[in-house]
Amino acid sequence: MFTNALVLRIAYLDKDFVICTNVYKEGLGGILMQEGQVVGYVSRELNGHEVNYVTRDLELDAIIHALKMWRHYLIDKKFTLMTSHGGLKYLFDQPKLNARQARWLATLSKFDFEIWYIKGQRKQGC
Repeated sequence: MFTNALVLRIAYLDKDFVICTNVYKEGLGGILMQEGQVVGYVSRELNGHEVNYVTRDLELDAIIHALKMWRHYLIDKKFTLMTSHGGLKYLFDQPKLNARQARWLATLSKFDFEIWYIKGQRKQGC
């Protein structure tokens, strides 16, 4: 869906949102969808220090970036977050976080979402 969507649709606040994020060697990105159609894309290159992040932190970085971009759609609304990093399902249960993860967790706590783990490299439904 990152590369194949022909037309973006208009976002409707009364419909459910789904966010899919992914991390690449050179950057990170996300898709905002409703009813299986793409509403928006976001992507950016990794900063110099981000290339040294572990996979979990890169995936979290992609999520935080997407949530900040689409905050106006998502705040006070339940949505689904799809990720290929299964460990993120247990993020809120982690007893030990570094300072960066703790900041990101504070940002995530402002949103009402459910994390769905999508197995494999290519996300199905995204």
